[in-house]
Amino acid sequence: MKKTKKTNKAMYHSRIYTDRPDYADFDAPGKFQAIQSIIAKRLREHPNAICSYSGGSDSDIMLDLVERTRIMFGLPEIKYCFFNTGLEMEATKRHVKEVADKYGVEITEYRPKKNIVQSTREHGIPFMSKIVSAAMETVQKKGLPFSIREEYDNAEDKAKIRQELRERYPKSEQGINFLCCCNRDGEPRPNIQLVIDSSKYLYEFMKENPCDFKISAKCCDYCKKQVAHKVQKDYEMIITGERRDEGGMRSVPKSEDANGTMCFSETSSGQFRLKPLYYVSDADKAWYKERYGIRYSDAYEVYGLKRTGCCGCSISSKAVEDLEKIRPYEPNVVKAAWNIFGDSYRYRQKYNDFRRMKQAEAKKGGQMSIEDIPGVMP
Repeated sequence: MKKTKKTNKAMYHSRIYTDRPDYADFDAPGKFQAIQSIIAKRLREHPNAICSYSGGSDSDIMLDLVERTRIMFGLPEIKYCFFNTGLEMEATKRHVKEVADKYGVEITEYRPKKNIVQSTREHGIPFMSKIVSAAMETVQKKGLPFSIREEYDNAEDKAKIRQELRERYPKSEQGINFLCCCNRDGEPRPNIQLVIDSSKYLYEFMKENPCDFKISAKCCDYCKKQVAHKVQKDYEMIITGERRDEGGMRSVPKSEDANGTMCFSETSSGQFRLKPLYYVSDADKAWYKERYGIRYSDAYEVYGLKRTGCCGCSISSKAVEDLEKIRPYEPNVVKAAWNIFGDSYRYRQKYNDFRRMKQAEAKKGGQMSIEDIPGVMP
């Protein structure tokens, strides 16, 4: 543990760093050799394995690694699965078939019972992040006023006001903590991802510009998580292509990891999870792609996307920019994405303009002119 010079108190470091294995800092050739050894070891221990393949660049590297390892060590075939949300680029669907043919493997496609259109209409659409979306779903459903933030901030006894808010708004813990930037005991937590202040000026923006559409990240649950759980429940080990470099919630240790490492763990249900690429960096990926001649889907190689994920998902800050890259090739997908997520795209643009205005205002000591804020939406 490192010490801070000013307070001499122990500084907290995420388990991502404290439990970091040696191979995480190897150069690319050594790192991938170590990863192959890990894959071989875990597949020998848990041969009843299923690997989730998305058609994205991480999945391409992972599948190539798994297949090279499997052949090198004479290991049995494993199951591959692709979860089609109902809003996928033709480039992705085409690439899934091409990869299956290239490696001589079967990649089974699964679709949700409630597709992305149905789930977003019923529950709402994502905004900013999964954390913000889940919290705002609670705020909207429970009718939490943004004014509870002022109540909390102005209270001398924050534990007492937190308890009062719990009694006034039952079953609203996530929403209360989110707006008040505290934990369930009323202790201030202004610098964590789970509160509204983790996005600068978001509280001020949403208070001044109330959202007029339903916010939720349930579409991910219905279109991916629930389908995946049903498909994967009978397998001993689940292999995924998560990487720490992706950021967001994928870089946050989960409780299940307490029973293992960041790349291999046992869940509470007794299943095992292997994330062989967890410590693979963008530079490592680039090396591997060139070394083994990996070709990504046209979404990368032709359209120019940096990542795919759920097509047009409004959680991505680059969703609108990416849709414009897709438009010349797949205009119908772009039209569908705008029909589903358009309200969130526009609201986020309005927030971005608001944030720029506030930042410019703060820089000028609170004095602003209209010329300082070009592009502000009416």
